Amino acid sequence: MSATPNPTPNLTANPNLARTAPAPAAQRSGAVLDTTGLTAFYGDFQALFGVDFHLDAGEVVAIIGANGAGKSTFLKSLVGLIGNAADMVHFDGQPIGAMHPSAGVGLGLALVPEGRRLFSSLTVEENLLIGGQHTRREGPWSLEAIYDLFPVLGERRNNPGQALSGGQQQMVSIGRALMSNPRVLLCDEISLGLAPIVIRDIYACVPQIRAEGTSIVVVEQDINQALAVADRVYCFQEGRVSLTGTPAALTREQIKAAYFGLAEAGQPSKKTAKSKAIKTKQNGGRGA
Repeated sequence: MSATPNPTPNLTANPNLARTAPAPAAQRSGAVLDTTGLTAFYGDFQALFGVDFHLDAGEVVAIIGANGAGKSTFLKSLVGLIGNAADMVHFDGQPIGAMHPSAGVGLGLALVPEGRRLFSSLTVEENLLIGGQHTRREGPWSLEAIYDLFPVLGERRNNPGQALSGGQQQMVSIGRALMSNPRVLLCDEISLGLAPIVIRDIYACVPQIRAEGTSIVVVEQDINQALAVADRVYCFQEGRVSLTGTPAALTREQIKAAYFGLAEAGQPSKKTAKSKAIKTKQNGGRGA
């Protein structure tokens, strides 16, 4: 969990709001991936509280939220890196929460981890080949397809990972995940530490990835970018889903309230109000 301050999100206002609850599992006939009441723990610390989520075939879904909201923990739970999901995660209606991460890859789940995590001494091509080495499924993604998606990688295929820029390393990380020919691609903070022009170039590839039949979940700190590519958005706050809806229907005020845990836009939450009341009492009624 990051301890860095949470920046105020730069949002573009939208006039309408649709605050919706996830549909019951029985109604999600098109769902390729879903969770019901998902919880997650790090030892005695509970990080997720009853998360209901679904991803339909062909969808791009964005997950936004402040640092420490549980976004990355959620992705790790989906792929089995946090092994207490039990029957709360389903892929094509079948429980996968207790599976080993490699089994999830075999089914068609692939994670692009935060921080890229390349083998720095291996070449671009060697890093890509690792992605399909043990659990490769039949599908459209091959080395040449990755080089078509990210031409700069083809030009640098023999360069070691450590010689690449941050954006190029992120492209390798995405390409490595695609080499397993996933049905669902989970992307964790793929814009982190990158220049805006590089972020734009990476996200320009999302429609092409989806066109090849891959559904996508994007955990993203760049809220405007997330809203631009997503069909639906989930906002996490303190391990819970605080808002979900379509980007076209979400207002700046409602996203800000959900992002920071405010009762209403510009108003403190009950938790914050209670804390202020305690401080006022401790100061003899003089306020904080």
